[in-house]
Amino acid sequence: MENTLLDYVGDVQALVWGLPMLVLLGGTGLYLTVLLKGVQFRSLCHALYLAFVRRRETGADGDISHFQALMTALAATVGTGNIAGVATAIAAGGPGALFWMWMTGLVGMATKYSEAVLSVKYRETDSKGLMKGGPMYYISNAMGWKWMGGAYALFAALAAFGIGNMTQSNSMADVLQSSFGVDPWITGIVLMIGTGLVLIGGIKSIGRAASLIVPTMIVLYILGGLTAILMNASAIPGIFELVVTHAFTPAAAAGGFAGAMVRQAVQFGVARGIFSNESGLGSAGIAAAAAQTKDPVTQALVSMTQTFIDTLVVCTITGFTIIGTGVWLSGDTGAPLTAAAFTAGLPGGFGGYLVAVGLVLFAYSTILGWSYYGEKSVVYLLGERSALPYRTLFCLFVGIGAVSELELVWGVSDIMNGLMAFPNLVALLFLSPIVATETRRYIAGRRDAAPSSGP
Repeated sequence: MENTLLDYVGDVQALVWGLPMLVLLGGTGLYLTVLLKGVQFRSLCHALYLAFVRRRETGADGDISHFQALMTALAATVGTGNIAGVATAIAAGGPGALFWMWMTGLVGMATKYSEAVLSVKYRETDSKGLMKGGPMYYISNAMGWKWMGGAYALFAALAAFGIGNMTQSNSMADVLQSSFGVDPWITGIVLMIGTGLVLIGGIKSIGRAASLIVPTMIVLYILGGLTAILMNASAIPGIFELVVTHAFTPAAAAGGFAGAMVRQAVQFGVARGIFSNESGLGSAGIAAAAAQTKDPVTQALVSMTQTFIDTLVVCTITGFTIIGTGVWLSGDTGAPLTAAAFTAGLPGGFGGYLVAVGLVLFAYSTILGWSYYGEKSVVYLLGERSALPYRTLFCLFVGIGAVSELELVWGVSDIMNGLMAFPNLVALLFLSPIVATETRRYIAGRRDAAPSSGP
């Protein structure tokens, strides 16, 4: 029965994440890029300034700063996809898959930007004075399709218990057991307690924790990867050549690598890119809605840097390390392939431990970020009184995930993510004129105030 159910879930998963969904995701990002005249390119420097220099708007409504909202969103996306996902894409699609991850990230920045504009513009205030927003609110409030807003919230709430909860704690338990000999039940108990202590304080506590954990883990991981790459700096031009060449020509079989057609490079690059940065799922808009800001565009610019950091920086570091050390030809895949690359690239066997610690921190931060997404989705469906029971149940499932076999949960979670994407993408296309209007207004205002504005 279990095998039959797994097969059924696999069939549904393949259907949901088939070519039509990938085309819809990529096509929406490309359409928004053209409509917004490449806002992600022409405003990137200003966006990075807002995120990392100014960080906060004084006197603005909201619960957390621009920086904390960005870190909360990054907490949910910078995770196993950046370590295992990139490795899986290269192992199955060859070096060219990294090129298509880049393309997905570049157009995905416009998607992420649009999600945040609408999330802030149509956010609401709850009875405690806290902000609530995201796709379910702009679908309901701007489009009037309350049934579709409810469907989005339901899919997001279910996904939170899978991809944002049990699968992450399970990955942590596996890596802590294999690398440091920690029993999974110990990991589960510690995780339940640690997650509960953070969730008690709501979004403000999550934002503070994410602002500490996320920058630390990203900087350590990037430094480790850059060290491995620069120790063999002469290989960098060759890495670029492999990535670009095999994005458009097949990669021949060699060593343990089975070879890959261009179709596989595109398929796995796009799929893993979306899995990593979540552009199109709408989830980051839920965090963006909590930001202290006077203008939807301001936070949207900050939010789009999430995809830039996730895919164009962190995933690139992983991919270059795997390709540059040559381990992509070994036949390994997933997190073990990334660990092998860092071990080969860094002296003294330090690389494997860096990947293990990175995976633990990435997975834990994902739990925190998705806990907020799930909570806001449940509150949308059941009301504010559901928040505390949800947090309790969420922490319980963190512990269960650490000691369970989760092949079925992975599949169902993937389906829920795809079902989240569809109503969100429909809404983005339907409401894109509003995003364009807000963008033109903001850019015109900055142009008029140019002498006194920031970068």
